Amino acid sequence: MTPLREPPVRGVQRVDEAVVIRLGGELDLYNAAEVRAALREAIADDPSRVVVDMSEVEFVDSTALGVLIEARSTLGRNDLLLAAPQFETRRTLQVSGLDRHLPVHDTVEDALGG
Repeated sequence: MTPLREPPVRGVQRVDEAVVIRLGGELDLYNAAEVRAALREAIADDPSRVVVDMSEVEFVDSTALGVLIEARSTLGRNDLLLAAPQFETRRTLQVSGLDRHLPVHDTVEDALGG
């Protein structure tokens, strides 16, 4: 039987001293635990920063935003960076005010460099 939804964590990659977590699909109450687990695992690896690649994310609800805030409080403001959100995701970050608390970059490369 094919699952109705793909897993939210599409990949985790170490890039020098950073960890890039590639997320996709809908991030919500139903899969927030998977996203939280991936972030916790990345943080436990003690990277210089964690970049969350949001280029494939189609929807983010308040539960998923809470998971990002939780990770930010563990890592620190400049150590958790969001990258490449699509228009709707970027709009959600703006409306929620999260874009004022987490750096948002246009690309993963920008987030890794900055």
